[in-house]
Amino acid sequence: MSTPASAATTPAATSTPVVKVSGLDVDFAVDDVWTPAVKKLSYEIRSGEVLALVGESGSGKSVSSMSILGLLPRNARVDGSIEFNGKELLGLRSAQLREYRGKEIAVIFQEPMTALNPVFTVGSQIVETLRIHYGISPSEAKDRAIELLTLVEMPDPQKAFDSYPHQLSGGQRQRAMIAQSISCDPKLLIADEPTTALDVTVQAEILDLIRDLAGKLGSAVLLITHDMGVVADLADRIVVMQQGVAVETGSVRDVFAGPKHEYTRTLLDAVPRLGQAGDTVIDLTETLESVVESDAPVHVGAEPALHTDVVATLGPAVLEFSNVVIEYPGRGRVKAFRAIDGVDLSVHEGEVVGLVGESGSGKSTLGRAAIGLLPITSGGLEVTGVDLSKPTRSLVRKVHQNAGIVFQDPSSSLNPRMTIGQSIGEPLLLAKGMKGRELEREVESLLEAVRLPTSYSTRFPHELSGGQKQRIGIARALALRPKLLIADEPTSALDVSVQATVLELLKDLQREFRFACLFVTHDLAVIDVLADRIAVLHHGHLAEVGTRDQILRDPQDPYTQRLIAAVPLPDPDVQRERRELRRQILAAGSDE
Repeated sequence: MSTPASAATTPAATSTPVVKVSGLDVDFAVDDVWTPAVKKLSYEIRSGEVLALVGESGSGKSVSSMSILGLLPRNARVDGSIEFNGKELLGLRSAQLREYRGKEIAVIFQEPMTALNPVFTVGSQIVETLRIHYGISPSEAKDRAIELLTLVEMPDPQKAFDSYPHQLSGGQRQRAMIAQSISCDPKLLIADEPTTALDVTVQAEILDLIRDLAGKLGSAVLLITHDMGVVADLADRIVVMQQGVAVETGSVRDVFAGPKHEYTRTLLDAVPRLGQAGDTVIDLTETLESVVESDAPVHVGAEPALHTDVVATLGPAVLEFSNVVIEYPGRGRVKAFRAIDGVDLSVHEGEVVGLVGESGSGKSTLGRAAIGLLPITSGGLEVTGVDLSKPTRSLVRKVHQNAGIVFQDPSSSLNPRMTIGQSIGEPLLLAKGMKGRELEREVESLLEAVRLPTSYSTRFPHELSGGQKQRIGIARALALRPKLLIADEPTSALDVSVQATVLELLKDLQREFRFACLFVTHDLAVIDVLADRIAVLHHGHLAEVGTRDQILRDPQDPYTQRLIAAVPLPDPDVQRERRELRRQILAAGSDE
């Protein structure tokens, strides 16, 4: 049996679909009742083509794709037709489907840490796949595995081959999983939310990689996502799904230019568009063009690039970091890790400051230190008039009277055993001793403030959607009418339309209560909706600080330029132009 074809070989394009789905129905047995998840879905994908299945959670996009490989649970019932290279897959036994899994049809999952085996090295997992399907020797499989890791542009293929999944970064783990997925040159590659858990710059690299691989290998690609920016960047055609039904299909350019269905228009309108949220619209392509054309030296170094100072025009500081250093202590031979190094940053009364950076930049560390959840190693920290440079339990308790936090995952931040009313009312009970009807009235007032019915006070967290749970988290954080709110990635786990609703809610609440807000995120497009000023954090250092317009119109630091260039815009034509400008910026950066 021969080894996989060389990556340089591009199969000839054919007019015959690689996969053809016709009238697909998927139902699940729930309490002895068949509940439909997918209804009469039809689409086809040809060699070298990328088809995007788009929709929010519960739309049926992942369910329909997993039915191709028979990966649905036992309580699922599938009807219709799924043809792969002209052969019907529905009705095949599990042993027959295993002939297709991995070799002919491969899957890139959303979270590589759960898809890769944590007790085996990355290399051994790729080698196992190759040996199972091709029966080649261990040395041949190793050579091919390193070739694959090189193909997916792993920084050090040999080191990655010998590493365990936890020893790689999120982007590297995703590359490793892609290498394993393409190891047998699959005819169909199913990419299930392949970039959702990734930072924006890593996301751009992975999208470039999938696009290039589709061209090199000639694979058909089924992209499953709720991110319309990713669709605009990668897909050729699109199927929009709502509650199990395909409500609109067509080429990406046609659907984006003239969406016919109301749900498609809602999805597109809900996408935060970088540069569109302020009083003045910013042409980001023009920004990137000016960066590419500029001969002026850019700021590089430990000191942040500071734009025209606007702090003097603001009210008093509610949160102030002064040359703050935060270290995580070492253990044994492991040295202490410096997460924050010499940060100077203030947040003023009534102001929203967006703290932007990738995973590992230190932004969540800084946010948690702001309310005493982490001690600082050196420097000065003042929060709502309290000096937290050397925190004690009483000082932290005093800060919590005037500072709240909204966490990234609303499900894990709420006690599942407490009703919604108890969760919201707990800070009022503990801090103010509020009880009885007085507490009930305050809880009802907070529910109304976050646009939820007062009847929800008797419900439990599992009875609410993700967006509703995040609203409860916001209500709880605002219970004591804080002067400062820390929002730590509060929308990253939400669908795009729910995200838009929560962001609008935060804007309204900030205008109403006038609290200062440090909004922590990796997404410039999200913070563009809210922020008065933006602080860009890179490896524990502040790279750049300025107003929204200053950062987006005139980015001084190369890291900020890369962040702006990597954000996908929901416009296929504009995104194609921006992709080329991004490559030029990256090339210029590598030449320096």
